Amino acid sequence: MKKISRRNLIAAGTAGATAALAMPAVVTAQARRWRMVTSWPKRLPGPGMSAERVAERIRALSGGRLEITVHAAGEVVPALEVLDAVGGNVAEMGHTAAFYWQGKEPAAALYTTVPFGLTPNEHVAWVDAGGGQALWDEIYARFGVKPFMGGNTGVCMGGWFRREIKGLGDVRGLKIRSLGLGGEVYRRLGATPQTTPPAEILTSLQSGVIDGAEFVGPGSDIALGLYRVAPLYYGPGFNKPNGTGECLVSLKAWDGLDAELKSIIAHACAAEASFALAEMERLNVEALAALTTRNGVQLRTFPADLIAAARKQAADVLAELATRSANARKVHDSYVAFRERAAAWSRISLRAVLEARDG
Repeated sequence: MKKISRRNLIAAGTAGATAALAMPAVVTAQARRWRMVTSWPKRLPGPGMSAERVAERIRALSGGRLEITVHAAGEVVPALEVLDAVGGNVAEMGHTAAFYWQGKEPAAALYTTVPFGLTPNEHVAWVDAGGGQALWDEIYARFGVKPFMGGNTGVCMGGWFRREIKGLGDVRGLKIRSLGLGGEVYRRLGATPQTTPPAEILTSLQSGVIDGAEFVGPGSDIALGLYRVAPLYYGPGFNKPNGTGECLVSLKAWDGLDAELKSIIAHACAAEASFALAEMERLNVEALAALTTRNGVQLRTFPADLIAAARKQAADVLAELATRSANARKVHDSYVAFRERAAAWSRISLRAVLEARDG
């Protein structure tokens, strides 16, 4: 038997410590390093921060097995090219909004928001529990990506305008930054919708390229400084009653993951979809108070004739979308059926509670 001595114990301890110190290096060497491209300015309150939190959750839950570097719009690809970048394996992940891709797949618009459509909680219920996710996976497969809800900016505002909207006629001829189906509704009301990337909205307002703009709600809008140029803030956000952010994963990268890492990504996205709604509610409350008390913002309500005309146009836009492809028909039918069922409950639950609370 080898004699135990202080020298032997020290040597054994040193060897053990050396091995322990070497372990993180092994883990680091085996870690996957991915890039996430986004449609947002760096760390923009709301969607920009959702992208950062998804990446951080994945790193933490995986114990460093999957490290993701988040890139703002324009750092790797432009804001409106995230889908192509992830599907083409320029980046393994993306954080963006589905309605940017309605030109490629009409049904995609329904996964961000629909004018006069589902509220945030109703939308989550449709995707998670009403069949929406399976259809989303199906229509995005041909682009080489797997989609997840990866955040939500909640109920949105109608937009920022430089001059007063007194009636339906006042939107005719205006150039308005508005995307998705809401942009088409504005077009049919006589305005000219613009697909301006978020980082360019302020300069476009300053230069007169656009006359008004919708983005999301006070919590994100205040960070873009739009109030400095267009101080009239209109609601309700009939064009965007929900604001789901989507997190995309390259199918090639996804298929190369083990079951644990797949579950971690899914969980990180789901956690952000929930947390972002809570965070945006807080940010909206605080930002709206700041905008109206310190920044001279004037809250306005869209005139009744504009809302009525927009509601009619929105119904036509949604019906026409269903005729554009077989995928659009399937997603449309699922969405509309769920909206009808949800509306019956929302009238006697949320709406009734708010009316009772307000007296």
